[in-house]
Amino acid sequence: MRANVQWFSLAVIVLGGISTALGTEAVSAGSTTPEADPTRAELSRLVAAGRLDDLRWPDFSDYRGRIQAFYESGAYALAWTDHGVPTPQAKALMEAFKNAADKGLDAEDYDGSRWAARLAPLPQEHALGPFWNTEEKSQTAAAGFDPARFDLARFDLTMTVGAMRYVSDLHLGRANPGIFDGPFDLEREKNEMARFVRDRLVHAADVNAALDSIEPPYEGYRRTEQALEKYLALVGDSAGSSILALPTPAKPVEPGKAYSNTGQLAALLRQLGDLPREAALPANPDVYGGPLVAAVKRFQTRHGLLADGRIGKATVAELNTPLSQRVRQLQLSLERWRWVPHSFAVPPVVVNIPEFELRALDGDYRTELEMKVIVGKSYHHQTPVFSAEMSAVGFRPYWDVPLSIQRAELVPKLMRDHDYLVKNTFEVVNAKREVVSSGEVDDALIAKLRSLQLFLRQVPGPKNSLGLIKFSFPNRYDVYMHDTPATELFSQSRRDFSHGCIRVEKPEQLAAWVLRDKPEWTPERIHEAMHGDKTFEVRLDHPIPVLIVYATAVVLANGDVHFFDDIYGLDAQLEETLAKAHP
Repeated sequence: MRANVQWFSLAVIVLGGISTALGTEAVSAGSTTPEADPTRAELSRLVAAGRLDDLRWPDFSDYRGRIQAFYESGAYALAWTDHGVPTPQAKALMEAFKNAADKGLDAEDYDGSRWAARLAPLPQEHALGPFWNTEEKSQTAAAGFDPARFDLARFDLTMTVGAMRYVSDLHLGRANPGIFDGPFDLEREKNEMARFVRDRLVHAADVNAALDSIEPPYEGYRRTEQALEKYLALVGDSAGSSILALPTPAKPVEPGKAYSNTGQLAALLRQLGDLPREAALPANPDVYGGPLVAAVKRFQTRHGLLADGRIGKATVAELNTPLSQRVRQLQLSLERWRWVPHSFAVPPVVVNIPEFELRALDGDYRTELEMKVIVGKSYHHQTPVFSAEMSAVGFRPYWDVPLSIQRAELVPKLMRDHDYLVKNTFEVVNAKREVVSSGEVDDALIAKLRSLQLFLRQVPGPKNSLGLIKFSFPNRYDVYMHDTPATELFSQSRRDFSHGCIRVEKPEQLAAWVLRDKPEWTPERIHEAMHGDKTFEVRLDHPIPVLIVYATAVVLANGDVHFFDDIYGLDAQLEETLAKAHP
């Protein structure tokens, strides 16, 4: 029987096509063009069709051009079998497909559960060389060899389609809108897929290393992958768990007060890692205190809540959130990580909207400066997700009031109080920015402001809504970063209070970081410029990338996993998009 299996392996050379290892030799001899070889001809026909019913998602027409380029570069030789045996690279790719969930992807998009059945008819090893003669062919035919079991063209194409889809999703994401790279660059990246699969996977010494090389090179991305693995395990462990949801208290439970649910609370906090397993609980199980309070504060910090240790509605809601939802948040964060370019000419500034946090990165993309931010209100004034380049820092800026704010908010205030201009350091200007009035206003002036014949601006100074410094990065949304006189808002755990622009907690420190390539701009000079009497702008020699991103799951350098509310509903939108984004 062993001999028959060996002969069957040899039969595949003729009935299944020439192996990849022989492809270049055969092509150079001019004897194995697609037209001359039945298997190659069949493979060419299948590729041209753009559809293969063997696949879970049969239509691959969107990848057809790239797949044609892949096979044309190898003269349509089979890429994933050697003498009818799946190559080590093919087997490694199949494992990657099956384990796609570890990357936040859906294994079934790459036929993850179907590969075992596809492998079953194929010999898993071969011992003889690539020679074949009529006598040997007759012997294997007499032994009952069925070439239909070895449809290598279809097997090869399923591998290639899966590889293209997986590489694309792993590298670029499944729903990349091109907002950080631009449509041209995104399309160029897609067109590189055929070359990558051909040059880096087909003959890879280490397929996993090759795949790792196309993932985002950021530590934050790797930490998010690790956190996803942890939370997937938690979901598995909790499937048979008897931990009950916490009831919502009628009023917040203060540390040191009576609480009858300490056992459930401790079980939840231990499951999530906020309460060490060796931590000793209070002697009185009906009192909320000791290590439980510290664990609740840690949990609150990780979930964007005020870390006051009180067990209120918001804290209980977060504690009762299904682990499956946390998994989804991590998966969506990995998806968004893949939208970000893999390198920058200059280290970027990144603002994460639902986290209300800004990070300035160093050359290795590690956090060099971090601070709180205030972003746009969730209703009507959302800060957009986009990228731009910071070009200038402005000191003691004027605030040219946006027309929508002028008409909807300031004109009604002027109607109620004609002294509003003086009290809040506004002035009325014309289209040439010439001052018309900086004092009291009358009804005629208000009418011109309402009809947008005249305009409002706020003069520089401590009352100015932009504070004493502005960071400009031109964009179609007219969004920028700036200082603010309303510093008390940074103490809030949820900080969506602006009209769309981004207020920064530490403007002087951010200015020093932005101007670090200009030695003359010391922290002392920056402070003097902010508190001086001149309005001016410093242009940057090298524009700095600014990324305004949206991630409701963030993993810090210490491994702590933080989750935030989907304040703009963009996670829900992305979930809906991904649900429709079948390959």
